[in-house]
Amino acid sequence: MKPRRHMLRLLPAFALGLWAAARPAHAAPSSREDQPDASPQWLKVRASLFGQRPISPATADQLALDTPVRAEDAAVVPVAIRSRLPTSGEQRLEKLYLLIDNNPSPVAAVFTLAPGSGQADIETRVRIDEYTHVRAIAQLGDGRLLMATRWLKASGGCSAPPGKDPAAAQASLGRMRLKVEGEPQPGKPVLAQLMVSHPNSSGLAMDQLTRHYIPAHFVRRIDISYAGQPVLSADLDISISENPNLRFWFVPQGAGELKAEVVDNQDLQFRSSLQLQPARAL
Repeated sequence: MKPRRHMLRLLPAFALGLWAAARPAHAAPSSREDQPDASPQWLKVRASLFGQRPISPATADQLALDTPVRAEDAAVVPVAIRSRLPTSGEQRLEKLYLLIDNNPSPVAAVFTLAPGSGQADIETRVRIDEYTHVRAIAQLGDGRLLMATRWLKASGGCSAPPGKDPAAAQASLGRMRLKVEGEPQPGKPVLAQLMVSHPNSSGLAMDQLTRHYIPAHFVRRIDISYAGQPVLSADLDISISENPNLRFWFVPQGAGELKAEVVDNQDLQFRSSLQLQPARAL
């Protein structure tokens, strides 16, 4: 097993153990809106992921993070990472990190983009446990790190009860849908969406009948390919909402199969595919 994947698989259990042992029953927010660089959780995650590497503030053209200021539902918070950084060449955008400082497991997702994805925009939905800074960090091919930060007001999302009946959730477990928007054309970026039916249990929600905690069961890895070539991979964690939803871009060069392969933390595997026949513009 690769060291990076091994670290991500261990992270939820490690983080939840620390969280349960150290977090008071009614913990106050542990960072301030006007002090993103002083967040204790961020300083720990920064050291763990990036060591002493410099991280520069991103300009709006380089990297933008789109979130609500105050979430309507802390268990389903839309997050969009948008970038106009190149997706090919030596300085291309290679990885995007989505971090949520005050969540029990702050590393929500790590997206690895294949060269030539056309547009490095990604949208998903997350849980928010308490008022927090949310961060998008871009890693470029030349080693630079750029960061965009937003303050988000929400709480209780990680321990919220599931929105779907457990029996119904189990019956639909692993069902997936892939779709693209518009009519794909060869050589032009096209927006795609993957929807996965999965409880994505955080391990922090209580079964209201048994009064026992529902075991953690979440999607940990998504691999997207087109015509046999990688498009995007995502290492995910418990911060991703129930029924994971991912919007991304890719560039079809011709006819091919858009394929999604999903693995959860119980090593259950699910697959879905969509055959495309891009039409040339007149």
